Amino acid sequence: MTRKSDDPFDIELTPELILRAYQAGIFPMSESADDPDIFWVSPQMRGVIPLNGFRISKSLAKTLRRHTFSIRVDQDFLGTIEGCATAGSERESTWINTTIIDLYGQLFEMGYCHTVEIYDGERLVGGLYGLAIGGAFFGESMFHRVTDASKIALAHLVDRLNAGGYALLDTQFITPHLASLGAIEIPRAIYEVRLAGALALQADFYAWDR
Repeated sequence: MTRKSDDPFDIELTPELILRAYQAGIFPMSESADDPDIFWVSPQMRGVIPLNGFRISKSLAKTLRRHTFSIRVDQDFLGTIEGCATAGSERESTWINTTIIDLYGQLFEMGYCHTVEIYDGERLVGGLYGLAIGGAFFGESMFHRVTDASKIALAHLVDRLNAGGYALLDTQFITPHLASLGAIEIPRAIYEVRLAGALALQADFYAWDR
């Protein structure tokens, strides 16, 4: 299923449609930053990080204890998603195009999209973004400009989700990097059962701050 901007018969891509898609286990992607089209994805094997199974190596534990970065949430959506869209930060290329940036910006304004941001002074050096619906958090992308900044962001996200009563951290796919942090793959049917259970919850992304 692909949306082409010049196809008058195609379904209009809106923030509300994206929310419904996530609740059905589907998410949008683009082939590249330069491709204006969007296609829908529902992998046979889904990447998740069990919220009780985040793996912290000795070196990462040391970094988490001693780093001098500041961690903020929901302060700079555009800076965070543009960091994630920069090829070479975590990947060779990016699937985040202007359509994605615009739609997730609207979801950010609606309170569904969240960021975790890592700062060195006032310089944004890493972070991640994703969608929160019920007790499910759908991680979209992360980036770093200094060593371990994205890992610090992910570790904070896991702590925040646990504090807020979340049941599912969806990573869509897994990479060797995510696998080293505890990500696993589960079949679509099992994912859909876990998703339904998580969506029935009323989690609180800001419980950590209270």
